[in-house]
Amino acid sequence: MAKILVIDDERAIRNSLKDILSYEKHTVDDAPDGLAGLEMIKNTRYDLVLSDIKMPGLDGLELLVKLEEIDPMPTVVMISGHGNIETAVESIKKGAFDFIPKPLDLNRLLVTVRNALDKGQLVSETKSLKKRVGGKYKMIGDSPAIELVKGMIEKVAPTDARVLILGPNGSGKELVARELHEKSQRAAGPFVEVNCAAIPSELIESELFGHEKGAFTSAIKQKKGNFEQAEDGTLFLDEIGDMSLSAQAKVLRALQENKIMRVGGEKDISVNVRVIAATNKNLQTEIEKGNFREDLYHRLSVIVIKVPSLNDRRTDISLLIKAFADTICKDYGIAVKTFDVKAVDALQARNWTGNIRELRNVVERLIILGGNTVSVSDVENFC
Repeated sequence: MAKILVIDDERAIRNSLKDILSYEKHTVDDAPDGLAGLEMIKNTRYDLVLSDIKMPGLDGLELLVKLEEIDPMPTVVMISGHGNIETAVESIKKGAFDFIPKPLDLNRLLVTVRNALDKGQLVSETKSLKKRVGGKYKMIGDSPAIELVKGMIEKVAPTDARVLILGPNGSGKELVARELHEKSQRAAGPFVEVNCAAIPSELIESELFGHEKGAFTSAIKQKKGNFEQAEDGTLFLDEIGDMSLSAQAKVLRALQENKIMRVGGEKDISVNVRVIAATNKNLQTEIEKGNFREDLYHRLSVIVIKVPSLNDRRTDISLLIKAFADTICKDYGIAVKTFDVKAVDALQARNWTGNIRELRNVVERLIILGGNTVSVSDVENFC
């Protein structure tokens, strides 16, 4: 169960809370004042802190301020016999999860403790997930070619300028789009990715703009499209060169007017979305063939970022191999495997037509089939 710290200058209160929470199978420590409690929190990881407000030395509100400097900050519930609405509001503003007045009501205490622990677990899981996802989408490399891309991202991300990302398949265009989002003022909003090549042309408009109930045979209920789902965030249109001309016309209108209309709808819906697009195609050639609208191209390409192929950034291969090996071994729950120098040299010399995606697949294959230290013979035998 949870590890809980009770801080109160009244021994009877501490003992009472300790008995109640211990009965609920929690591990409970106690401290007689804020200073002692703060030292215990610095040295021990607590899931929950129950703290009195009026205490000698360091009171509960001052303790809250000090706890903000601790990472991760434990979940705190304030308790006090001198409480009023103003005190409760102030404590919550300073970071407390809740405020319970004395004399303590047993049922409310247990419910609050349970809710506070659930909240703390959720925060912890969210941080862990963000860390895993952040690592998954981290851009790796320090070659001049990739440093140029990173520099463009730093300049462009804080703006709302539309960006067109160009590059071959598997080169990391999605990573660039995610970096632009994470470093933007919209980072707290959603990042919605649409693979235009993977959606049938007859469904792309419904996916992008949504539809009303009864708009077509299978439209049994109203559906919000990707533009609405990305409200206040970023909409990433991957492989936009494969989008139908009719959908292109509606995307152009959305970019011009910041409004969309659902399929089968009769009213405009305002949207606040930053659009980032990507393609592996030469859009100028597609325009000449009549496959892509020139006016849409100019709307999308306020900023153009060209992602280099892996062959154009070979000096990054050793860093990518290590990063992929660490991640793959962790996912498989095995000890991290290393690649000897000759194996890395052999991989750097290959022609990577599939770019980073191909490299990752090769690294995974070598980790599965190769030795504890992947050798050049493993590369020759399994690649």
